[in-house]
Amino acid sequence: MQIKSRMNVYFEPDLLKKVEALAPRRNVSKSAVIEAAVASFLSADASERLEAVFARRMDKFGRQVEGLDEDLAILGETLSLFTCFWLTVTPPLPDSAQASAGAKGAERFDQFLQLLGRRLATGDRFLKEL
Repeated sequence: MQIKSRMNVYFEPDLLKKVEALAPRRNVSKSAVIEAAVASFLSADASERLEAVFARRMDKFGRQVEGLDEDLAILGETLSLFTCFWLTVTPPLPDSAQASAGAKGAERFDQFLQLLGRRLATGDRFLKEL
């Protein structure tokens, strides 16, 4: 039989309550709960498992960022091409039509914002359709 050494330690009240609640549920002593927790903390396997979990999570984040980067590049190119095309094919308006064009543009922009709000609320994304 292995001889165990006595050690006095101090715990935060909340942590001590958790230990005191866990011991009877597991049908073990408080010392056994603390001993298992310390052994797990000092175990090399535990740190390797934790590192593997973090590595998998970081890989997932990396793939998500790459997808976002591609989406952002598509958006930038789309906006650039549209702007170039629009400026090329749209003739300038005469001064007499500026006011009515501005009012119509504001109305159409409000309609655009409403459509955008509906698509965002439903989760429909144009980029998913590409």
